Amino acid sequence: MAKKQGNILVIIGLLLLAAALFWTGANLIMDRQAGAASRSTLEKLLDTMPAPAPAPTLPGVAQDNQPEAPSTSPSASASAETEIPDFILNPEMDMPVRNIDGVDYIGVLTIPAIDLQLPVVSSWSYEYLRLAPCRFVGSAYTDDLIIAGHNYTTTHFSSLPSLQPGDVLSFTDVDGNVFTYRVVETETLGENAIEEMTGSGYALTLFTCTVGGQFRVTVRCERLV
Repeated sequence: MAKKQGNILVIIGLLLLAAALFWTGANLIMDRQAGAASRSTLEKLLDTMPAPAPAPTLPGVAQDNQPEAPSTSPSASASAETEIPDFILNPEMDMPVRNIDGVDYIGVLTIPAIDLQLPVVSSWSYEYLRLAPCRFVGSAYTDDLIIAGHNYTTTHFSSLPSLQPGDVLSFTDVDGNVFTYRVVETETLGENAIEEMTGSGYALTLFTCTVGGQFRVTVRCERLV
């Protein structure tokens, strides 16, 4: 009887090992597919986007937040006014999108500290998350953008936990407007902590699942420009 029970335990162990190997192989395949899909989309998206625009300023305010010297030329003043981006005048506007292969994207996320540059889908779904990180809620224009991404082994948001306070990253919308951020903190939230996720007050939040999906690694960022 003991021998029979031992054989059953061995068989169960082998089955569990086989399942683990299968799951690991499947994850690696999905990882490669996700990486290839995001790289292809990024290339196509960048081809549609203008060169990054300089950080916008309102008339009479210099880049260092010091008053500008008043212009004596009415035409120069009028020109400066016309160069103010729409999102400055109307931050509640919808973020523009570019459609790549049937999916709408709002821009490109760049994180030099982890050598990451990825397109960002306009809205989220489990299907879209296989392609690229997705906007969960919010907007770069109203300083409440939240982006979710899969924790694939080598692509997408797997390296988020390694980000440190002070790391600088950027988001460029499809019109070429660049928004620069600095990491403030990283926290771990429960899978159903929606209010805590969306009510932080930070200008940018990035999050991904932990292994097993029970928690969310959450990176909070403040806006620099």
